[in-house]
Amino acid sequence: MSIEEAQNVLMIEEQGLAAVRERIGEEFIRAVELVLACPTRLVITGIGKSGIIGQKIAATLNSTGTPSFFLHPVEAMHGDLGMVNPTDVVLAISYSGETVELNALLTSLKKRGIAVIAMTGGQNSSLALAADVVLDIAVPREACPLGLAPTASTTATLAMGDALSVVLLNRKKFQAEDFRYNHPGGSLGERLKVKVSEVMLTGEKIPVISPETSIRAAVYILNEKNLGAVLVVDGANQVMGIVTDGDVRRYIIDSAGLLETDVTALMTPDPVCIEPDMLAADALSIMQRHEITVLPIVDQEKGLAGILHLHNLLGKGEFRFLL
Repeated sequence: MSIEEAQNVLMIEEQGLAAVRERIGEEFIRAVELVLACPTRLVITGIGKSGIIGQKIAATLNSTGTPSFFLHPVEAMHGDLGMVNPTDVVLAISYSGETVELNALLTSLKKRGIAVIAMTGGQNSSLALAADVVLDIAVPREACPLGLAPTASTTATLAMGDALSVVLLNRKKFQAEDFRYNHPGGSLGERLKVKVSEVMLTGEKIPVISPETSIRAAVYILNEKNLGAVLVVDGANQVMGIVTDGDVRRYIIDSAGLLETDVTALMTPDPVCIEPDMLAADALSIMQRHEITVLPIVDQEKGLAGILHLHNLLGKGEFRFLL
């Protein structure tokens, strides 16, 4: 019975997220543009559970390139309002939109000409009417059987904050090295400082084939090494090309499936390569920029030295980022 109850809670929260996702539209775009145009900071405010979620949203924004801080509505009305600049943008969170303390703060903010983004489930609430932009986080129902404890609604609020943070991250072209810069003392920051040579695969762990290798044999190596790619090297151990799982699928679809043909027929020639001294963070940025998961590692003479898979950086191995 308890398992079914737990599954039902998650189902209700999934339904809430789906409802919020379907309603995302022009107001979300307006909110993003408002924050991007802000020369100073995004101030997050809310009380109770909304305030707790707001603190997490502020932390995520800060770590992903959008300067933010959390402002408690009550403390703001007793002096902390001095922390807010006229050029700041305020993100006010209240599911009902009728939180007395928050709406009292909004009156002071509007008098100062500060732009307000509301995150609320009450589209006709006092908060929504006072805001410049409204992000709709209304959910069909709470997971709490009494309909009292914020559950699905707080999940929706948190998810909307994540959506805003990630879209802003992408619009600002925020990269892994920027994340490292903001995390100099964290585990992720420390691990991103290591060189590629410390995490790359070497020796027999490198999936290597010659240009004369048949596609059939290449697929065998793909399965054996399980990295999603094999490297084609010449007699001087220099990288000629790369064959990925995707290359094989596309070749089979687009041709008669001549598996005895040598791999040069489907490999990507002159793949993106990096050197062992490159930082892991920079390697991750290259993977992101080129939308690839595997990088051949070559020495100064362009000879093959190793191979780096995304898993070597982000997990499924000994080298993991801990957030």
